[in-house]
Amino acid sequence: MRVVVGGGPVGTAVTRALVDRGEEVKLVTRSGSGPDLPGVEKVAADATNAEVLSKIATGADTLFSCGGPAYDRWPVDWPPLGASLIETAETTGALLLTTGNLYAYGAPTGPMKEQDPDRPNSVKGEVRAKLWADALAAHQAGRIRTAEVRGSDYLGAGANSFYTIAVLPGVLAGKKTAVPADLDVPHSWTSINDVAATMVAIAGNDQTWGRTWLVPTPAPLSIRELSTRAAALAGVQAPRLSSLPPAVLWLAGLFDKQAKGIRELQYQFRKPFVVDSSQAEQTFGIEPVPTDRALEETISSIAR
Repeated sequence: MRVVVGGGPVGTAVTRALVDRGEEVKLVTRSGSGPDLPGVEKVAADATNAEVLSKIATGADTLFSCGGPAYDRWPVDWPPLGASLIETAETTGALLLTTGNLYAYGAPTGPMKEQDPDRPNSVKGEVRAKLWADALAAHQAGRIRTAEVRGSDYLGAGANSFYTIAVLPGVLAGKKTAVPADLDVPHSWTSINDVAATMVAIAGNDQTWGRTWLVPTPAPLSIRELSTRAAALAGVQAPRLSSLPPAVLWLAGLFDKQAKGIRELQYQFRKPFVVDSSQAEQTFGIEPVPTDRALEETISSIAR
């Protein structure tokens, strides 16, 4: 039996991947929501309560951490959730697999690889780096078994990323869209389905535990290139994009929480932000979902 914490796009994708393999899954969310699938038991619970979560996970061989707090609540809400997940893994003996991201690396100087040290240059990056450091320390001390999967900005059904929130809706509506980014620098885009495939593969291979893995990710595309493809796939006019200067975003952050949340991450969209996932591709034999297919899935989920 597997336990999946979080019923968002990644948690749903992981749950579906496990069900497709004939696994029984307990899907834990605060509301008890989630997809209606055979073999899935939806459980309403507060995952920050280690005692409650441990009872739910008793008998589970893997604990998939696929959820997370609201973006503006990371510094406050992630530490107790991370501590609860580690305690639950220790109490139950379940393998803890966590969906991370690239924030912990900080500003890259070239394509990002698993061997790159965590050097966060943002508050959110520091939060993510600390979560992984705590889990790894528990693993190295023999208290738990763990690994972390890191992907770039997500594409796919229900994907909730900078691009799908700030850019794609305007592209699909044929509107002029001002983007707080350099529109022509290369950027990696990761399919949610590849995140799920990587996590499931790691769960079945004990030689891959105790470290981070980058999700198999296709060749990078600039925001302009990605938007041009999205418009063509959706059958709408070519995108009308303009680059929003950093100073405008900074001012917007004084009044808008979303804008404030991405100010410290501007380095990801002003310079090349590229993943080298060759190590994971070779280890797990996962060929990344083509970007056009991931875009089609993204667009279809928005249209519904």
